Amino acid sequence: MLARQYFAAILRLVNDRRGQDMIEYALMAGFAAVAAGAVMPSVASAIGTIFSQVSSVMAVAASQS
Repeated sequence: MLARQYFAAILRLVNDRRGQDMIEYALMAGFAAVAAGAVMPSVASAIGTIFSQVSSVMAVAASQS
């Protein structure tokens, strides 16, 4: 009788699909993280250039005051 209960519990675990959505969301988040990591080096250099230009403009404006 106890073996039948264990077998039934194992079958319930094997057939349970409730965690499937969470796995799909985790895979999508991982894909987004990898894609962002691939894009970030080029974006980081562009942002650095913009901040350098803003910094130089602000330095010129501060020296003229």
